[in-house]
Amino acid sequence: MGSTNRVAIVTASDSGIGKTTALMLAERGFDIGVTWHSDEEGAMKTCREIEARGQRAEAIHLDLSQLPDGAKAIETLIERFGRIDVLVNNAGAMVKASFLEMEYDQWRSIFSVDVDGAFLCSQIAARQMVKQGEGGRIVNITSVHEHTPLPDASAYTSAKHALGGLTKSMAMELVHHNILVNAVAPGAIATPMNDMDDSEVEPGSMPNIPLARPGHTKEIASLVAWLCDTDASYATGQSFIVDGGFMLGNPQFKPAE
Repeated sequence: MGSTNRVAIVTASDSGIGKTTALMLAERGFDIGVTWHSDEEGAMKTCREIEARGQRAEAIHLDLSQLPDGAKAIETLIERFGRIDVLVNNAGAMVKASFLEMEYDQWRSIFSVDVDGAFLCSQIAARQMVKQGEGGRIVNITSVHEHTPLPDASAYTSAKHALGGLTKSMAMELVHHNILVNAVAPGAIATPMNDMDDSEVEPGSMPNIPLARPGHTKEIASLVAWLCDTDASYATGQSFIVDGGFMLGNPQFKPAE
């Protein structure tokens, strides 16, 4: 049965920034498509919390390491809802390895999820938005490392830079369809990818960042939710950095020992 509400698909919304974004969009009246890669129970929990907010939730497994077929899960969600108004590309992968030691397979696996996956999911979503003729929103979750390197993570840094470029290209081409495309570039956020959760955000725990702490997921998700809604009608092709001031100090260069 098609949805009569606006529909948002948030990839990797089983935990972290994706989950908090999904819940904030539900509170704004969106029905939510939830995707998960390895944490099915986390996705089901997100769905229950969306439904507790009075909105419809649909969950599906999404594997962006197996492309192009893996991205077809987005098509399935669109079919279930009958439409899509918002896509948040939150799914991502990261591996740490020095540039000299980086294996090609590692390099490709990061690009597959972080760039190729976002490209295919966005293309599927945008084609449906164009077909609907009512505009839409696409938000890519990048990283401060869209703008500055992360040591010993050349694949991740390059992929996030590429996703930033894709954001700009999509924004230029899709603006004629009133589809606005932006990136949100988080700094150190208390997420499972960083081996933290929101309860572990302690003031003073990251003294090398001006705000001296990691961020809460809601401090990212609230901006994403705004960009997805009607108030954000004059922003496209931008990357919004939310990093506690990290980029001001950029305290990560290590001199040779």
